[in-house]
Amino acid sequence: MPRLSEVIAALENLWPAERAESWDAVGTVVGDPDQEVTRVLFAVDPVREIVDEAVKLGADLLVTHHPLYLRGTTTVAATHFKGRVVHTLIKNDIALHVAHTNADTADPGVSDALAGALDLRVVRPLVPDPTDPEGRRGLGRVCELDHPLTVRELAARAAERLPATAQGVRVAGDPEAVVRTIAVSGGSGDSLFDQVRAAGVDAFLTADLRHHPVSEAVAHSPLALLDAAHWATEWPWCELAASQLDEISDRHGWDLRVHVSKTVTDPWTAHAASSVPNQ
Repeated sequence: MPRLSEVIAALENLWPAERAESWDAVGTVVGDPDQEVTRVLFAVDPVREIVDEAVKLGADLLVTHHPLYLRGTTTVAATHFKGRVVHTLIKNDIALHVAHTNADTADPGVSDALAGALDLRVVRPLVPDPTDPEGRRGLGRVCELDHPLTVRELAARAAERLPATAQGVRVAGDPEAVVRTIAVSGGSGDSLFDQVRAAGVDAFLTADLRHHPVSEAVAHSPLALLDAAHWATEWPWCELAASQLDEISDRHGWDLRVHVSKTVTDPWTAHAASSVPNQ
């Protein structure tokens, strides 16, 4: 059985910490490098429900996309929910490792997994990593559809293929416009509108779109926007990452048992639809 240090070295090879944004908090948060690892759980959020699932599963390592402490802390007291997470992990000998923006820009990364979930063919990164001579790493992906769809049909595909959430998929733009090319970016993406317009695609699927950036974006061009739940756009990466670790485990003869959490940790729990005219 591998030690945690060996598994972490393999994960760092997939998602090197130095490729994370300067503001990010990635890497190992909790864990003894010498502890043995037999079972690994992948999830988006390091929240109490996921940690409880890891305990019940008997996991030795929890790998999440989102950091536990993004802005740092001065305490891990169990009186706070994040401190309680730390206490639970340590008491149950469960390590926590985070791959965030270093997984966003990886090859393959978060947006490749999102594109795969929607049966899109990846053409190139939306925002290429200038340090990658092969031009494969970077933020977001520019993709082609297997066949043209209307925006309405594409939104329905996204709602069907991505994990179900209270939000579903919102659309800005003409629902009957035809889409042949699309940019995708897992997680918050409304800072990428300039790059999306420069890519010349018909649509952009991402999450956390806000009123003013969307209003300005649709005023600039006929670009269609599809807004899914943040958690749902990043969850497919968990399956991709788990398959990558499975392959590494097989290659090294580690016999790891690798799992993906299906617990919905999207914070929105209900949706009341209003009547939308002309839809």
